[in-house]
Amino acid sequence: MITISTDPTKLQVDVIHSFLTNTYWAKGRTLEEVKKTIKNCLCFGVYKNGRQIGFARIATDYTVFAYLMDVFILPEDRGNGYSKKLMSEISQAPELQSCKVWMLKTKDAHGLYKHFGFTELEHPEKLMERILP
Repeated sequence: MITISTDPTKLQVDVIHSFLTNTYWAKGRTLEEVKKTIKNCLCFGVYKNGRQIGFARIATDYTVFAYLMDVFILPEDRGNGYSKKLMSEISQAPELQSCKVWMLKTKDAHGLYKHFGFTELEHPEKLMERILP
């Protein structure tokens, strides 16, 4: 049995940092950077017996746009449907219901996100990015 919460006081920042700093998308992210991202986003923690086993954060204006980031379930807890439960909670979060545009980047989890309405870009020519070194 897991619980999912948006209460920022429950987040176990060392668990989040320890996982993220070793991922392909956040390799080397510092503890201070992780704290700053948490402070400035709507965060979802996934807990099993009081231990944090998963996380996701949303950068949003709570009206039009939501950007899903840093989604994970710890490796030892994968394969139990927890990522689907997390995505279901995020999709149904009352404070995000007016957001019509959702985005994310993923290298290898397309299958998960397709279950929740994410698709390949319909008009990639309309999207731009700026990545600084």
